[in-house]
Formats: sequence, structure tokens, C-alpha cells
Amino acid sequence: MLITLEGIEGSGKTTQLGHMVDYFKTKGKDCVVTREPGDTEIGRKIRAILLDPENKNLDPMAELFLYAADRAQHIEERIKPSILSGKIVISDRFHDATTVYQGCARGLHPDIINRIHRIVLKDLKPDVTLLFDLPPEIGLKRAWQQVNAGTRTNTETRFEKEALSFHEKVRQGYLDLARHEPERFYVIDASLPEEKVTAAIINILNGMTWVRHKSGGARIEIKKKITDD
Repeated sequence: MLITLEGIEGSGKTTQLGHMVDYFKTKGKDCVVTREPGDTEIGRKIRAILLDPENKNLDPMAELFLYAADRAQHIEERIKPSILSGKIVISDRFHDATTVYQGCARGLHPDIINRIHRIVLKDLKPDVTLLFDLPPEIGLKRAWQQVNAGTRTNTETRFEKEALSFHEKVRQGYLDLARHEPERFYVIDASLPEEKVTAAIINILNGMTWVRHKSGGARIEIKKKITDD
């Protein structure tokens, strides 16, 4: 099973990953935590290019292909093997980030992005996507507080340095995706305190029924979902 976490900078995705791992442990389910970009050795080199604030002149099309290259390596090296071994994969960002960052915010045509998605993803699609939603000004304030406190590196702030209008486009892009795919997306109010966000996630996860996937051996998928309160 593949669960993806999406949201703007400072939305708290990384913070909640640990709580999700703890939840699955209590249920006796093994999970693997990954991220994009940079979860593989090759990906870490790509990440260094993509997030370096010195690379402010990186062309949007070049940026798109770098993310696609990172994702292709990520899928083959980490995601597919983990799913086939029966583990739940939780990825901090996935293909939806490309749709909204390079598409909605950078302005690249959706046809180009969707074509690349088809090539890279093939038949792989997240089973569940948790969208951590909050106003960009709050998210950016949190992100820069983390950078200034030293809990977040200042060598990966290329997107934090984008204009507020850029992040507003990203947020709106995410919300549009969620409206178009309500069966996959759960929108979480990420402006709430950490413990309330965690409670909302647990409520969502508790509303899922898990079954073994017949054709995939040990793969675990969702049988049905309920709407969270």
C-alpha cells in the first residue's frame, strides 16, 4: 500500500510521519517511510540541485525532468520492492507535488506533466493521500522558524524563497486535486495544534479496512474507506 503526504512548506508533514509509524506498529503492520526528492543515493544528488537556493535560475522544464528522474529511481529502488514485500509505504510528497508545483505554480502545461506521470508511474498510484492544508503565510512562517532554529537546513530553501503568490497557487492546486479525487484525498486542517492534527490522521486511518491483495501476495490495500468527521 502507498500512502502519500502532500502540502505546502511548513504544513507539518514530516512531524506527523513519526506518529503514523507508531500507529501502524500498534496495528502490527510494517511500514517504510520515504520522501521526495532524495530518498535514494541518486535522488539525494538530485535533491541537492532542486532545493539549493543558489539555483534560482533553474528552468521550470529542467526542474520537472529532475523531479521525474528522482521519482523513477525512487519507485524502482524503494517503493515497488517495499510494497511487494508486504510493507506499507508512506511517502513525504509524490507525483501530486509535481502537478501543483511545476504545473499550477510554474505554469507548465498539464498535458506535459500528465504524459511524464504516465511514463514514470505506469500503473502505480497512491491508495491514500493526506493533504495537509493551511494558509501559505502560516506555513512559510513555520518553515523559516525551523530554519532559523537550526532544525531545518538553510541549504534547501529554494522554494521557501518563492513569493507568497507562488505558494498560494500551490495550495489552490492541491485543493483542486482533492476536489477532483475525493476517493483518494483526505484534507486535514494543518493549522491546528500538532496533537489535533495527529488525532485527525488516526481517525482517518481507523476508518479503513485492510485486506491482503490476492494478486500481489503480501501487498496490503484498502478495501473501503469512511469519511472522517
